[in-house]
Amino acid sequence: MKELTAATVQNWLDAYLEAWRSCDAGSIGRLFTEDAAYRYHPGDDPIVGREAIIADWQRSPDPPGSWTAAYSPWLVGGDRAIATGETSYASGEEYWNVFQLSFRDGRCCEFVEWFMTPRKAT
Repeated sequence: MKELTAATVQNWLDAYLEAWRSCDAGSIGRLFTEDAAYRYHPGDDPIVGREAIIADWQRSPDPPGSWTAAYSPWLVGGDRAIATGETSYASGEEYWNVFQLSFRDGRCCEFVEWFMTPRKAT
């Protein structure tokens, strides 16, 4: 197995953003193992399996050009990584994100998203 490094995680994150942008089934599928578990929130039941993840992403894609995002690895160890980043929508919504990632054979086998919105000025 290839060692998981910050560079390999960054490559995966870049591919993740491209798959999110295109919503192409092949691009999404290349990110995840066949039995991957994907959670949009830590307490959610996981979406299990590559095909189920693809179908879920394609159910309600974000319109092209409606968002920008940047993510980078924060911590990499063994077959796991934590990535952080920000997502901004044209609507004005902003999110600070943390991705909890586990990898097997270069693909993500477990994905958990943690996010929060910035505090509003009072």
